Amino acid sequence: MRRVLPAAPRSVRRQMVVLTTCVTAVAMLLLTLVLQVVLSDLSRRSVDRVLADRADAVTDSVAAASTGRRLDLSTTELDTGVVVYDATGRPLGGTATSGLGEAYRSLGGAGTTERRTVDGARLWAQPFTTPGGTAGVVVVSERLTPYAAAERYALIVSLVTGVLATVAAAAIAAWVTSRALEPVAVLSRTAAEWSEHDLGRRFGLGPPTNEITALAATLDTLLDKVSAAIRSEQRLTSELAHELRTPLTSVQGSADLALLDEDLPPDVRETLEEVAAAARRMATTITTLLEVARTESGTRDPASSSLAEVVEEVLRAVPHERVELVVSVPDQRVAAPSAILARALTPVVENAVRFARTRVVVCCPASDAGSGDVRVVIEDDGPGVADLADDAFLPGTTSSSGGSGAGLGLAIARRMARSVGGDLELVRPQGPTRFALRLPRA
Repeated sequence: MRRVLPAAPRSVRRQMVVLTTCVTAVAMLLLTLVLQVVLSDLSRRSVDRVLADRADAVTDSVAAASTGRRLDLSTTELDTGVVVYDATGRPLGGTATSGLGEAYRSLGGAGTTERRTVDGARLWAQPFTTPGGTAGVVVVSERLTPYAAAERYALIVSLVTGVLATVAAAAIAAWVTSRALEPVAVLSRTAAEWSEHDLGRRFGLGPPTNEITALAATLDTLLDKVSAAIRSEQRLTSELAHELRTPLTSVQGSADLALLDEDLPPDVRETLEEVAAAARRMATTITTLLEVARTESGTRDPASSSLAEVVEEVLRAVPHERVELVVSVPDQRVAAPSAILARALTPVVENAVRFARTRVVVCCPASDAGSGDVRVVIEDDGPGVADLADDAFLPGTTSSSGGSGAGLGLAIARRMARSVGGDLELVRPQGPTRFALRLPRA
């Protein structure tokens, strides 16, 4: 079974900046497109208006100079690009724009006003009739190159402006979100510095003047309730352990005293030995619970201990004759009392020895040499605990592969590790099973 790593957290600030940038970029792009469409329409209308004015000027001049049934162009000056045709489509004067002769001739017989774009030029054909009743057609043209250049420059300016506006919007969004989310960053850093022993610490951002400080005040209230619940649970654990210790000591003492009788029948002796062993195991569990309660209530012992010595002590206490034991633990001091370290390590080693087929490895990876923590890896070649990978550290959880017990060993071991600022993790649930105990360096 492969472990599924949690997804990396997403930054709200980054999401807001990206969203603002995308919205601004899309808005500027749409604005540029609209501007280009409007500019193109304005350019076309401007060209048509210029051509209409030129055609009107030519027709007025020709009409004023013509008498009778004949068109007179002798007094009319025709610029290049202006051609006057009679009613049959025959050119009477003027010069067509270079390369557009065929287009001029096709428009020379137009019966109505026509507009046409050919090879980057706009052509306008306008029929007219003189006061004498003579009909004709004026064809004028205008190159669109200057207008296209203006549209291109407008497009470049729009794109550059859009890019600058998008960058400016992103920068402003980054600055605004940084200022707005600064209290959130303070909350995150403060919470990251806390441990389960800092039950009295609060965010303390002052009166709720906005949504974030109101959230901090709400969280402070919630922390008060959580702190009260944790302290109540710690007191209950301590009181129950104290109440159980006295009768348990009596049971164990009575069993040990009865075992001193050499005349006991074998079956009675076996029963008493089981009672005495169970009483000792229960006494160890109660002592561990008391130690957890003291540690979590704030009476944490700042002493350090030698990891190699504690591992050696644990291995002496755990029977391991049937399996090969490979130990590679450096003489490293950790910031945890030896009693707590032993109680965090013993259940893991006991489980590894119990379920291993032939081999148990206890080592510290060399890759952790320069880190701030010490990691102890316990690995066995047993069948694994894939059936309880998600619940291995829950109280009362036992493996279906076999074994006995109340299922408290790993749960207490993790609590002991966390009580000194470390942790216990199930790195690989399927054989070879691997647990990792992380402890702070001294």
